[in-house]
Amino acid sequence: GDVNAPALKGTPSYPRGGVSQGNPYPRGGISQGNNKGERQRQPVIYDGGVVIPAKHINAYLIDGPDVFVGSRSKPLCDVPEMLFGNMPNDGGFLSNYNIEQKNDIINQYPQSKPLFKRLIGSQEFINKKDRWCLWLKDINPNIIRSIPPVYDAVLKVRELREKSTRAGTRKAADFPMLFGEIRHPNTDYVIIPRVSSENRRYIPMGFLKPEIIVNDSVLIIPDATLYHFGVLESSVHMAWMRAVCGRLEMRYRYSKDVVYNNFPWPEVDCNAPASSPSSGSSSHLAPGGGGIVERIALTAQGILDARALYPDSSLADLYDPVTMPSELRKAHRENDRAVMAAYGFAPDMAEPDIVARLFDLYSRL
Repeated sequence: GDVNAPALKGTPSYPRGGVSQGNPYPRGGISQGNNKGERQRQPVIYDGGVVIPAKHINAYLIDGPDVFVGSRSKPLCDVPEMLFGNMPNDGGFLSNYNIEQKNDIINQYPQSKPLFKRLIGSQEFINKKDRWCLWLKDINPNIIRSIPPVYDAVLKVRELREKSTRAGTRKAADFPMLFGEIRHPNTDYVIIPRVSSENRRYIPMGFLKPEIIVNDSVLIIPDATLYHFGVLESSVHMAWMRAVCGRLEMRYRYSKDVVYNNFPWPEVDCNAPASSPSSGSSSHLAPGGGGIVERIALTAQGILDARALYPDSSLADLYDPVTMPSELRKAHRENDRAVMAAYGFAPDMAEPDIVARLFDLYSRL
């Protein structure tokens, strides 16, 4: 707010996940007074070198209503549920193999090849790093015992978990061949890194196949369609994320309970079964919502197609603000326009105005 305004005493109290109904200017507001001639002070927001007059500055330092976004266990809107990835809790004995280590075991024990699955976390997804895991769910015990390095890895996991001070981890020692917590879908799913650089305009998200395993450094949406992907990868959702997310140092820390579950989606019918992206096919498009949903699904596919033009580049390369390819930048702009239209926002609406409108929609929902 106005750095020259008189300091306010006390700290306002906000209800969890709701709207403050008390003093309309609890912090950083207008100095009114009751005496004639006392000067009114206009709230202003300083954004870099830009001075923005405001009606009311809320706790998120935007010109908007007093809304506090708390933790919510289920989505506010009718959209697929977001989950944490699988938690190994294994000391790396199951979940941390590079390509050389994997190939050494397979060369000695060819029957071990089906046991290895690609493992993706935030670092692997964004930076295109290679990592493998032993995925022993539903594997016959005699196969595990017949491969010495695999059996040894399982023994080490059991020993590690038995020594834990955490009761849940000690209980998981009874199942040492499995990841500590398994939340793996059997369909294509959207992946979202939990931590991403603040220098990127968009958090890179994507679709993965069920044969790829993810760990708990990412979040997943098993039943998401291209429509959902398009809205989440839009400048609208990124504006919401920047306003309400946590931070790790200055990096964005995306959370399901605050960022995703509280996000006010466009008011269209977007119910759809689990689906995956495709090339040149409309079978993956979500039904309902008329042309709005279909348009967003098509622009979302355009983002994936633009990425595919650069198969040797990582998402870190593609989403670096300096090296972002023109095709990908154009695809994101097309998607942004489609999502803005779904909300009824003007194509050139500034981010602070987008956030203010989203807070208003959130408070009504």
